[in-house]
This record gives sequence, structure tokens and C-alpha cells, in this order.
Amino acid sequence: MEGKMKVAVMEGIGKMGFTERDIPAPKADEVLVKLDYVGICGSDLHYYETGRIGDYIVEPPFVLGHEPGGVVVEVGADVKHLKVGDRVALEPGKTCGHCEFCREGKYNLCPDVIFFATPPVDGVFQEYVAHEADLCFKLPENVSTLEGALIEPLAVGFHAAQQGGAHAGQTAVVTGSGCIGLVSMMALKAMGVSKVYVVDIMEKRLEKAMELGATGVINGKEQNVVEEVRRLTGGKGCDLVIETAGTEITTRQAIEFTKKGATIVLVGYSKSGELTLPISLALDKELTFKTVFRYRHIYPMAIEAVAEGKVNLKGIVTDVFDLDDVQKGMDYSINNKAEIVKGVIKINKEAE
Repeated sequence: MEGKMKVAVMEGIGKMGFTERDIPAPKADEVLVKLDYVGICGSDLHYYETGRIGDYIVEPPFVLGHEPGGVVVEVGADVKHLKVGDRVALEPGKTCGHCEFCREGKYNLCPDVIFFATPPVDGVFQEYVAHEADLCFKLPENVSTLEGALIEPLAVGFHAAQQGGAHAGQTAVVTGSGCIGLVSMMALKAMGVSKVYVVDIMEKRLEKAMELGATGVINGKEQNVVEEVRRLTGGKGCDLVIETAGTEITTRQAIEFTKKGATIVLVGYSKSGELTLPISLALDKELTFKTVFRYRHIYPMAIEAVAEGKVNLKGIVTDVFDLDDVQKGMDYSINNKAEIVKGVIKINKEAE
């Protein structure tokens, strides 16, 4: 397909603009996807607000966005499992396939991954993208391209739940009820965890957690979180914590309110990159700490969970912005954190 496409570019810290680029031609093992929706991720906001995450530094003009869903409009010569018209969710990281991590199946740890919107690789706040066909997952008829765009954060939630060994009969606590906290909560429920409580200090997010199926919520501003978790668990503490807030206080609380032998999965990044924790208490309890970096082998399972109604992905979306309003969408997401849970950029105005 020849022609030009509209691309939203980050022109500097806190500044978005637009440019035109050629519509990419898919290689033999790729498909060309017309994008319908792209989620706004916390990492997008962090790059937009500060210009960097750790050693990854934005050099404008840079394209943000790595949570895409859309429709196949052109198929490479070697692609057999997809056809024009298929609606797909795109897994945003292309790995080398040859390193020790790829060979072991832990491809999310590949040091040479090419990942949308991770400098210097451009993201997909744009109308079209050519992407490796094996990383484009066909959506069932009852799963929309909006939900397809949100499979990416849901995959993080499922990976966190898997890292924690989630299973029926457990009581779990999710600290933080932003997008990743909410999808982690829903992933835990989908995997059969009996009781899942959610902790946050923003009331609207806690209301959303209850709406989406949390067993109960705890407002850290108004309640003593440690005492409340102990009360809810009959003094025992919980079996599993998914920590998505990325703060020292919530991580310390997690160590305190877990039962002996429990597992804590660290998902959220702290702003400083460092935490001071009561390790003696963790040792006394023989806690297991697991961490999460993106996900691996999750997309098919996550899509199936949405198709079967086990996860309400549309329910986390609070705000949708047209591509033309991308600056407004980014600014609103940063300045209204207490009100917004998940913002999405609608690329194709004709999308459902």
C-alpha cells in the first residue's frame, strides 16, 4: 500500500506535534496493520514528562505508544496464518531468537529486543505499522480492537500472577490500582485466586477496582493497611502480593502484612530506583520475592481470557482521545491522575 500516514511525534518534553511519513511496506514475514487504538502507558507518560527512563533517553522527534490493536490490510509473501481483514493485537517486542534467554523461552529478557517506544525505537502513535506476523495475534469475533490494544498491559498482569504462582484457595493483595494494578487483579481472579483485595489512596481507582471484581478495597489514606489486611485474613496475612505502586511504603507494608512463606511480586518501578526495606522481617518470614519485566508467552492466554468473559478489559478505559488530540490526551493523563485510570488514543476515527 503506497501513500502517506499521519504520525504523532514527541517534539520535546511536554510537547507533541505531527508529521507525515510513508506508509511502511511489510517484509515477507510481516503484515501491515491499520491501527485502530493505541493505549497510553505509564512509560509513555514518563518519557513525555521527563524525557527519559533510566538509561533510555528520548531524542526528538520520537514516536510514543506500544499498546496497539488494529486490522491487517496487507500480508507479506511468507505469511500463512493471517489474512487481510483480520483484527489483531500486536506484541510490541521483537527479539533476536538466538541468545541464551530466547533459546530458554525467556525471550522477554533478550538484550537485543526491539520494542516499540523504547528509545531509539519509535512507537506506534501513527496510522499504520508493519510488524512481524508471528507477533500479531488474531482476535476472536467477540474481542474488539480496543480490547486488542489493552492485551499488552493485561499480559503484564498475567505474567505477574504467574510469577507469583497464583492459584485457587489463595488470598492476594494488589498494591496500586492504576492500569497495571487493575489488570493484575483481574488476572488473579481469572486464574482462580479466591480473594483479591486492592490497596490505593485514590478513591476513584478503588471504585473501579470494585466495579471490576475486587473482593474488597483498602484506602491507604484513611485506613491502616497492615492492620486491615490482617483483619481481613483473620490475623494470618495474605498468601500473595502483586506490588504495582512502585513505592517504598507499599513494599514495606507488603512485607509486614504477608503471612510466613508468602510471595511478593514486584512490578512497579520506584521513581528513585531504590528502596529501603525491612529485610530482617522478610528473612524471618522466609518470603519469596519475584520480579517482572514485561511478559512472555502470554498473549494467547490473555486474549482467551477476554473472549471468555473472565477479564473486562473495556472496563479499565476511562478516557478515549482522537489522534488529533494526542497532546490533550497526554497532558490530561498526567494532570488528572486521580480521575483517569486508563487513557487510549483512537487512531482510526471509524473504528468501533
